[in-house]
Amino acid sequence: MNEQRLTWDDLRTVSAIVRGGSLVAAARAVNVSHATVFRRLGDIEARLGVKLFSRARTGYVPTPAGEELAAAAVELETGVIATERRLMDRDLRPSGRLRVATTDTFLMGLLTPIFGKFRAAFPAIQLDVIVSNEMANLTRRDAEVAIRPSLQPPETLVGRRVSAIGMAIYAHRDHPAAKAETPDLATYDWIGPDESLSNLALTPWMKRRGLAERAQFCTNSLLGLREAIECKLGIGVLPCFLGDPKRSLVRLGKPVPELEGELWLLTHPDLRAVVRVRAFLDFMGDALAAERGLLEGKVALSRGVRLPVRSRRGRVPG
Repeated sequence: MNEQRLTWDDLRTVSAIVRGGSLVAAARAVNVSHATVFRRLGDIEARLGVKLFSRARTGYVPTPAGEELAAAAVELETGVIATERRLMDRDLRPSGRLRVATTDTFLMGLLTPIFGKFRAAFPAIQLDVIVSNEMANLTRRDAEVAIRPSLQPPETLVGRRVSAIGMAIYAHRDHPAAKAETPDLATYDWIGPDESLSNLALTPWMKRRGLAERAQFCTNSLLGLREAIECKLGIGVLPCFLGDPKRSLVRLGKPVPELEGELWLLTHPDLRAVVRVRAFLDFMGDALAAERGLLEGKVALSRGVRLPVRSRRGRVPG
């Protein structure tokens, strides 16, 4: 194996195929097309004169040579990242590019205005916001900071629990459930999460109460869930910070304790001393703490207006 003929792109390609198990997953990881990954792999194998993967029905399985090359890629990547972190730690002022990972729900429902205030306070820091419902791999530097809901954040990360996340049942204010004095919520059409959001506590909660059978509209987006409630397709559960500010929606009772989540501000231990990371963590920690009432469902808006929720005697079967 003539490793001198290998480039960093070669190593990244092989490593991505090993991690993803397929050319499609590898293409997403290195941000190129499926055809490019296929062509690169064929070229690498031709230059080395060895087979790096066995093509199976379940995907691409690395041969011993493929495993060895992928291990070399990981070792090289780890060394480069460690060097980057040491260099980043030499920064004396908060400047440069910062990659922040969060979900579409928090970006659209809460964070964008706060990011604007951060940019005004630290104009020398450029923000790259990565939107994903999966936990970003901060060890591999997919991002430097993550703002995410989690009941059990990875032990490899450090940070702070910012707030609880209240979840409650909502309906459009013109929906019959919003107008009834004693609504039986199990008799209405519901909007629920689809199977890709099965990790949410909402999915088993609805199943235990027989509400999953009433879900006539499902989506893999909490923002889509809110949109469907606004369009009167049914009633559903939303994070209070998404539902309470919408004047077209009515909350049907207090937040549901079993559905309460947690919002975390996280980074890798090696990055917390970097000036721009520390500046961002401090600023966002204070800014999000100021929104705790909205996040927990205790106020309708962050400016302090009390939520006018009527007491309801309707039931959701337990």
